[in-house]
Amino acid sequence: MPANLDGQLVVAISSRALFDFEEENQLFEASDDNAYMRLQQQRLDQPAKPGTAFSLVHKLLAFNAAGQPPRVEVVVLSRNDPISGMRVFRSAQHYGLPIQRGVFTRGQSPWRYLRPLKAHLFLSANEEDVRSALAAGVAAARVFPQSARASVAYPSELRIAFDGDAVLFSDEAEQVYQRDGLDAFHVHERERKLTPLPAGPFKQVLHEFQRLQRVPDSPMRIRTALVTARSSPAHERAIRTLMDWQVEIDEAMFLGGLAKGEFLREFEPDFFFDDQAGHIESALGHVPSGHVAAGVTNR
Repeated sequence: MPANLDGQLVVAISSRALFDFEEENQLFEASDDNAYMRLQQQRLDQPAKPGTAFSLVHKLLAFNAAGQPPRVEVVVLSRNDPISGMRVFRSAQHYGLPIQRGVFTRGQSPWRYLRPLKAHLFLSANEEDVRSALAAGVAAARVFPQSARASVAYPSELRIAFDGDAVLFSDEAEQVYQRDGLDAFHVHERERKLTPLPAGPFKQVLHEFQRLQRVPDSPMRIRTALVTARSSPAHERAIRTLMDWQVEIDEAMFLGGLAKGEFLREFEPDFFFDDQAGHIESALGHVPSGHVAAGVTNR
């Protein structure tokens, strides 16, 4: 029987999201891919430093208990060339990351391989690839290599923070806010407080995290947070939507437009997902962050 990834959370990640290849990438942008490849080949035995999403991947893979069917699969999906891919695999091995699969496309967009992988989530430093993945119906976020690295305070707990509108939920309410203003937004949400919001691109990812959260006797736990610019009375529809989805969130922050960065600093997530560039800018200095280029604010 051929191998398959059924029943697993499948995360596809680019090499620059997983490891710090910024010095090498500067050479690529200033010269050509041949110079880049030569440098990577020279550094084959030099493990790359952990990148923005390293902590997220490390903790996700810890859900795979010895002697049990794997629950998480991480696949490197990269514009890198195959020679550079050798260094990616060697670096993963150096850090004890059991990553076995990779697709390396030497400059071509790799997003089309998300479909045969049945990927639930794609993380990349390339905005074009992220937008293509989202358009194809795959949850995706642009990773910023300059993001702060994850805290080491919770070695046995994966901590994830999500924005609401255009991330977990659709951008239905955000469209009202952008078109008609805050008062109209509150009226819209108050009148529809009993109507669940449509799903956003990360609903299925949240369900997958919930499934991992319920694994008995796991060496790793998950703690989730909803970090949103919503405030009362618009908070109620968001909570009721999660209740309708039968999803439990550990923390909810209804910030009413306050900058999210300092709140995220206190929560200390391994990763934060948001659709608005301003919120990402606020978060970058505090926590690993990814921009979800979905919804009306990103058109």
